[in-house]
Amino acid sequence: MTDRIVGIVQARMGSSRLPGKVLRPLAGRTVLGRVVRAAQDSGVLAEIVVATSSDSSDDAVVAECDRLGVAWHRGPVDDVLTRFVGALDAHPADAVMRFTADCPLLDPEIVSLVAAVYRAVPGLDYASTSIARTLPRGLDVEIIRADALRTVDRLATEHHRVHVTSYAYAHPEVFRVLGVTLTPARSNLRLTLDTDRDWELVRAVVDHFGDVSVPLAKLADWLDGQPALRTLNADVRQKRLEER
Repeated sequence: MTDRIVGIVQARMGSSRLPGKVLRPLAGRTVLGRVVRAAQDSGVLAEIVVATSSDSSDDAVVAECDRLGVAWHRGPVDDVLTRFVGALDAHPADAVMRFTADCPLLDPEIVSLVAAVYRAVPGLDYASTSIARTLPRGLDVEIIRADALRTVDRLATEHHRVHVTSYAYAHPEVFRVLGVTLTPARSNLRLTLDTDRDWELVRAVVDHFGDVSVPLAKLADWLDGQPALRTLNADVRQKRLEER
């Protein structure tokens, strides 16, 4: 029997650098709506749940989930791992694919590929494209076995509770971890949404391609001819794991 995989998307309105980014509009669809659509289009998920916080500011996220017709679960603002385990309790699965709602250019084909790799390796606890990064930031995909996520929940403290899966890949002596790499390497591109400059790039991409999920190869080919656009956010520093 094929593992039941549930996709959990973490989303909240609070963001230190770009507040409210998850509900910004892109070609008639919110950023969160684009992430949900891409995850659904992968064809590998039995269900999608949005894990948001119990803070009143995230009532808007819940309203958007209702509009999109996707399940939601609310939990602590800063303890995202507790949110994920709560979502898993309410929507049981054999494995969880983790998504963040600031990745509106997520590629369904990569989601499908990582699920296939996970299913092909018996006994795997965790697989991710970010262990040895070849993808642009914003297109990473990860999957964790449900039992492994519960073990992480028992062991993880501090920043590991914010980043959900980081304890697993930080402890390969405890968990069976696999890195998935795709060539050619395109890790020089930054396609996540965390700053105003990220927003300018993402909006330009969506203005060009429209309301569709764009395969990475097609997007990268187009960006090759857009040097000014590529350099917009090239020097944006990603927060370290230990930073909140």
